This record gives sequence, C-alpha cells and structure tokens, in this order.
Amino acid sequence: MVTLRIDGRTIEAEAGTTILAAAKKAGLRIPTLCYLEGINEVGACRVCVVELKGSKKLVTSCNTVVQEGMEVLTASPRVRHARRIAVELLLTQHDCNCPTCPRNGNCKLQQLANALGVRDVRLTKDIPGQRRDESTPSIVKDPKKCIMCYRCVSFCDKVQSLGIWRISGTGARTSIEPAFGKQLGESDCSFCGQCVTHCPVGALTEKDEKDKVWDLISDPDKITVAEVAPAVRASWGESLGLLRKIATPERLVATMKHLGFQYVFDTCFSADLTIMEEATELLERLGLKDSRAGVHHEQPAGEGVVSLESNKRSGTLPLFTSCCPAWVRFARTQYPELLPNISSAKSPQQMFGAVAKTYYAKILGVPAEKISVISVMPCTAKKYEAGLSVMNQAGTGRDVDLVLTTRELCAMIKEEGVQPERLAEEKFDSPLGVSSGAGVIFGATGGVMEAALRTAYYLVTGKNPDPDAFKDVRGLDGWKEAQFELPGRTLSVAVAHGLGNARRLIEALKQGRVKYDFVEIMACPGGCAGGGGQPILLDDDEITSERSKVLYALDNRASVRFSHENPAIKAIYRDFLGEPGSELAHRLLHTDQSRWEITTCRRKKVAHAADSD
Repeated sequence: MVTLRIDGRTIEAEAGTTILAAAKKAGLRIPTLCYLEGINEVGACRVCVVELKGSKKLVTSCNTVVQEGMEVLTASPRVRHARRIAVELLLTQHDCNCPTCPRNGNCKLQQLANALGVRDVRLTKDIPGQRRDESTPSIVKDPKKCIMCYRCVSFCDKVQSLGIWRISGTGARTSIEPAFGKQLGESDCSFCGQCVTHCPVGALTEKDEKDKVWDLISDPDKITVAEVAPAVRASWGESLGLLRKIATPERLVATMKHLGFQYVFDTCFSADLTIMEEATELLERLGLKDSRAGVHHEQPAGEGVVSLESNKRSGTLPLFTSCCPAWVRFARTQYPELLPNISSAKSPQQMFGAVAKTYYAKILGVPAEKISVISVMPCTAKKYEAGLSVMNQAGTGRDVDLVLTTRELCAMIKEEGVQPERLAEEKFDSPLGVSSGAGVIFGATGGVMEAALRTAYYLVTGKNPDPDAFKDVRGLDGWKEAQFELPGRTLSVAVAHGLGNARRLIEALKQGRVKYDFVEIMACPGGCAGGGGQPILLDDDEITSERSKVLYALDNRASVRFSHENPAIKAIYRDFLGEPGSELAHRLLHTDQSRWEITTCRRKKVAHAADSD
C-alpha cells in the first residue's frame, strides 16, 4: 500500500493506482472529460489536472500513478485556472450552438463549463470545416462538435475490436474519421452506437427520425402501431427523472398513447415468437426429437468446430443467435464464413413488423399499406436493419417503417410536455402486446439463451423446466460458458457481449480450443440494456447492471415465464402461421443474412460479398 495526502486527507491506495482512482475511492471528486477507466486514460482534455507539492508542472490525475508521501491538491488556484483554460480551449474548437444540439442539457462539456464558471470564450474560434457525415441510417457524425477526446477511438478499438474511428492528420488539422478518408457508410462499422453513448458531446448522435414519426401520427390515413423493445421498459424513465417504481411498462404505454400512437404493443411478444422459431431450429440442428410432433430432426453432416469447410457442407453447429443486427453485421464483414451458423430467425423487431402488417392487418380488416409500424428500440443498428431491402415481407416497402431510439422517444415526451407520473397506467394492447417473462429478459445479456433453453427443454421433454434452471448464463462477465442436460444430449453453450468478446470467442472456435452447440452474442456490453440507443447518463458506470435487474425482476413476477405458454403465441400459430418452422413462418419470420446490404453510403455501392461466391 502507498500512503499519500489528497487535499489534506491521508489516503492509502494500492501501488500502481492512479491519483484519480485513489481520490474516487476516498470519496473525492476530480472532474474528467476524456477519461474512460481502463479504456481511454490518455489525459487529452487536461480537465483532470492536479497539483503536486514540490512540482512546477500540473499532472493529469487519470494516468499519474500514486507515490509514497505524495501530496496532491485537486482544487488549488493553479488547478482551477488550468481547468478553466483547458475547457475554454476546447470550446474554441467546438460548435457551441447548444440550443439546437441533441445533447443540450446532457453534455459533459456543457456541464464542465457551467461547473467551472466559464462564461466567455476569450480565444479565437477555430472550428473544423469538415462536413457532417450522414451516410448511414443509424449514426451521424458532426465534426464541428468533436473535441478530440478519443473516447470513440478507444472504445471501438479496445472494446468492440473494430477500430472504425482513426486519428487523421496532425496539429490543427487533426480529426477523427473512419480509416482512409471513408464515410462511415463505407466502413465495416456495426452501427452498435457505443461510440454515440460514449461521446461526451454531440459529435456522434443517432439519425433523428422524430419528425417523421410525428408526421405518421398526424396522418389520418394511417394506423400507427408502436412496438416497444424489452430493454426500453428498464430505461425510459431515466432521462425524464422518474423513479423506477413510477416508470413502469404500463405507464410507458399510457405516455405513448398520450403522444398519439393508436396501438402500443410489446416487442416481448415477438421475442416469444423468435424463441419458438429459434428453439425449433436449434433442435433441428442438434438432431433431437420434438415431443410435440413425435418426429426426429435428423442432424445434418458437418457437426463440429466451425470452419469454412463444414459451413459449406451444412453450417450446422454451433448455432449463433440472430436477434442483434449489429452482431450480424459484424459477422457479415469480419467472419462471412459464419453466416450459415447464424440462425435464420429474424430479430423480434422485424418479426413484429411482418406479423403486424399481415396477421394483425387481417384482424383489423385493413390493407397492410394502412398500417405504419414504429419501433422503440435501445439500439441504433435497428435503424439499419429496418431499412434492409429484404425486410419487406408484407410488400409495403418496409415491414418496420421507422425506428426510434429510447433517447428519441424521451425527447418526444419532453417536446409534448407529457408528465408520465400524472398518467394512469394502461396495459399493452392485445394480441401483440401479450408476452412472457422469457421475452422480457431478451434485453439482458444471456436472456435470449435462457429463454430459448426454457422452450427447447419443453419441446424435447414435453415438460417445463424450472424457469431459473438456466440462470448460469446470466451476469456481466464478457464471455460465459455453461453446460445443460437435455434428454440424449449434453448441451454446451456460450454467451458473449461486446464485439471484442465475440471476436475472442470466434477465434477460439476457429482454433479448436472450444466447442459449443449454441452461442448467444450481443454487440453491446451488457446486451440491449446497455444498447447504443439508451439514455446517456453522465458518470453512471453501473446503470446497465441496474437495468438488467429490472428485467429479471419483471420476469420473476410474470404469470407466464415460458414463450411456448404465451396464449397470444399459441393463437398466432393456431390461426395463422401453422407451426414453428412452417412455410409461412419461414416466409415471414426468417431471413437470409447473406443478402443484407453492407455499404450504406449513397456515393458508392459494392456487391455483396456472398453474391460474389
């Protein structure tokens, strides 16, 4: 242990600890801007500077290690002056048109300027002249707001393993952009949106579609149908200042009805639908008997560790989940040989759009063209997914017309002046709003795996397992493994969240170091609960865990905890789809990921990699 003094207090810290970490552990706050623990500790912003007794220079606390007998001042006149100058310098290169910025009121730079008393920028402005990059359907880059903190660069490289953002140029010409001067839509970006949630300012944002949604709500010739993703119910109240006990799913329904949505449904319904299709596909690949029909699914040749050759023969095992479009896009660009291993089941968002414009249109007795489907997602990649040309099974152009992030929905609530706490709770509309607890936990890492195993066990045995029998796949470890017993088979499964962990898992598979039957991958750390479209809370590192706890609590309280027991799921198969894996189910609920467009930039089009095989 090292003993030092910070602002007159004697502190003990482990050797190798930074001044910032030691101060935080002691309950002392040092402001930061570019800092991300273990990811971006470069001291680029110099907001975290402190004074060391006996030293002429101020040092950055985020990457200066404590020393025995060190005396630190965190708020001396020199330090306060230096921090103000640092923020003022950042403001000279920042477009300070705050009222029109989507991060207004939730901007780290704005927060620091206010806290440090920066009321004027006395230095000459030198704002970068690059154009906005709007080449993707998911993410917008505004270089005039970039403060060169490098958080996006570090997170994409160290956590997501893609390294899309690069430091380009030198000196005053330095900028952050995709490699080789490409637009984002030309890159291998997964559109996960983690760069957006980790940007401290408004340089990276989701592509805003709120005005288009308002137009649909106001159109008298349209029936507006909203679907709300599982993870949204755990986060929507955060940026509105609502307590979790107030920000219930039912109050969210009431709030959205107040905004003008005619029907508010639950994507957990289509998550249950996804489980029925994916669990059926898993049994087929495993060659296990389905107790419902008494048939045996013959296992194709080629079982074993994933390799290009086995994929060309059959693409059998392991089966990878498919509900995360950022993960699918990652696989499409980084590991195209894996595509046959990815489940053909669509994501819950896209399944919902397809059945809303077919099954539900039939219930209402209206043509599919009259229904507009707006999804509310914790994800920026969902905007990309909804716009894919293959997602048009209802023949209206798009099965899901528009996608709002959780942040965009909250902005609409604020814009309309709705006070959710004053509204009486309302249930999701029926039948596409009826769901199980298994559908709810889709929003947490490991949730898809757990939900699928609950139903797979039932399909094989004809009996329900303990709903919590598969909870070993829960938790925030980046790569989890477990084994479960099914009759006639020991099932080896794995769960990874964060694309860097996904890459490590895939490389281990390719090298033969591990072998699995079923793998769940979510692009965002923590799964959808930590999605790129979720509310951005400054300085709250534990929020993803808290959101996941909300989802598991909802599952635990649910009257139905198995997807196959959802009465609305039973009804849609009985009255419309037939059975899981039927011809109609395949047409509406499945997709060929090799046909997904990769390049989204208008100025350049490239052939699909799979099409050139």
